[in-house]
Amino acid sequence: MPTAKKRARTYDPAKTRTAVLAQFGNVREAVAALTPEQLALPTRLGEWTVRELVAHIGMAVTAVHRALDRPAPPAQDAVLLDWPFATAASSAVIADFTRTLAERNPDLGAYLADIEQTLTAHLDAHPGTRLLETNAGAMPLADYLVTRTVELVVHTDDLNAAVPGLAVPYDRQALAACTRLLADALAVKAPGGSTEVRIPPYAVVQCVEGPRHTRGTPPNVVETDPLTWIRLATGRVAWKDAVEEAKVRASGERADLGGLLPIMS
Repeated sequence: MPTAKKRARTYDPAKTRTAVLAQFGNVREAVAALTPEQLALPTRLGEWTVRELVAHIGMAVTAVHRALDRPAPPAQDAVLLDWPFATAASSAVIADFTRTLAERNPDLGAYLADIEQTLTAHLDAHPGTRLLETNAGAMPLADYLVTRTVELVVHTDDLNAAVPGLAVPYDRQALAACTRLLADALAVKAPGGSTEVRIPPYAVVQCVEGPRHTRGTPPNVVETDPLTWIRLATGRVAWKDAVEEAKVRASGERADLGGLLPIMS
């Protein structure tokens, strides 16, 4: 796992909380209108149906509940940028838990409404400094909430891809936090200053070993939109396909990021 040597970008805890609740609310409202036939549709996540995807979104949020139900760890031993590289190790357990949740919660509207209510109560009761034991290690609640924007935005996109015409909206702050965290993770995975990756309007990072750019137009530039970047970083879209479809503009001999992606899978 790459080591996050650089200090992580800071996030406003109040804005992060608002973003998580807003994006979860967007999903909850959309799911309430889904028909049984839509819930049975396949998704791009292996064998999961839309019903299982929705159950997983709930599970990703209740990770906060489960962590707060456990004693606080004695000291922090992880930073926010450790999290993107720690998710793959839990994939098999997550898949099994998701299927169980989907079976246990036939009424997905009630399931999500209960999660929303409980999450709000938990966030009211605990400060952002409260340490949680997570899959990446012990980190503050405020940092862990940033990771929930990634889960919510990525899986909102999965929902929209699975159900024609659904168009669940993306909360701007949630989309921004998700984009920035995954961009910063790329800079951790490929440290350097030879390539500039631009994801307007939310993030610009320097990465990849080589001559460091100091002024003027960088010799190696990658530019894309937030959703394309998120799909690349999570393996929903292949680098080659995104370039061929003009979803990514890449110039310079060090602008090929295909070997560095996905960051999360």
